[in-house]
Amino acid sequence: MQVTLMTYNIHKGIGGVDRLYRPERIVETIARYSPDLLLLQEVDDGVPRSRGDRQIDFLGDKLGFVHRFYQPNVRLRRGVYGNGILSRLPLQETHDVELTMRPKKRRRAQIVKLRIMHDGSSHHGDSRSRTIVVANVHLGLAAFERRIQLRKLLQHETLSQAQVNTPVIIAGDFNDVWQNLGAGLLQKNQFVSALHNVRTFPAAFPLRCLDGIYYRGTLGPVRGFAGRTALAHQASDHLPLIGQFDI
Repeated sequence: MQVTLMTYNIHKGIGGVDRLYRPERIVETIARYSPDLLLLQEVDDGVPRSRGDRQIDFLGDKLGFVHRFYQPNVRLRRGVYGNGILSRLPLQETHDVELTMRPKKRRRAQIVKLRIMHDGSSHHGDSRSRTIVVANVHLGLAAFERRIQLRKLLQHETLSQAQVNTPVIIAGDFNDVWQNLGAGLLQKNQFVSALHNVRTFPAAFPLRCLDGIYYRGTLGPVRGFAGRTALAHQASDHLPLIGQFDI
């Protein structure tokens, strides 16, 4: 079966050029690609700049995602922002992974386990089902910080103890300015990029390949690409990445 994953730094729903809060642009951009699994970064909850919206629920309700996992990371005077996962597949396990390097901004990653049937339904203990492990990241701005954070993520027991054939995906905003994380730590841990040198930032005129999707185990990418509609160039300061996988 095929599973479509999208990773998207939504910039709190604020346009990268016009600086206007227009969450409906994010909704429309996501809906165009109909992802089964949506990994989000910079998701607001109770912040005045985004009308106090709890964005994980706003997006989940608008797009029909039942399964949700929110991770608040940066506390503001009013409200917080962090990472979020929306899924059409039940989340078996959820984990918060601490990646903060003080005194720098708080950073954490999310790891989830999903078990899916080959026909897309979900049942426990069925021989036709597969476990998938997925991590959502938003790494730091300094190169040394990113390397340490990624090593720490890979050491988490959910990833380090996954069987060699278990499908594992790590995706998100790597802030990979120099494009060396994949060629370094990830490839050494048997991960392959689903996309190569796809520019996602700034969305209006992409110059940097900050975002990525990496995978290993018994799955292969059918297709990987950036969302490049006119609306996607306006909705956030990042373009979304979409990976379609054959499980």
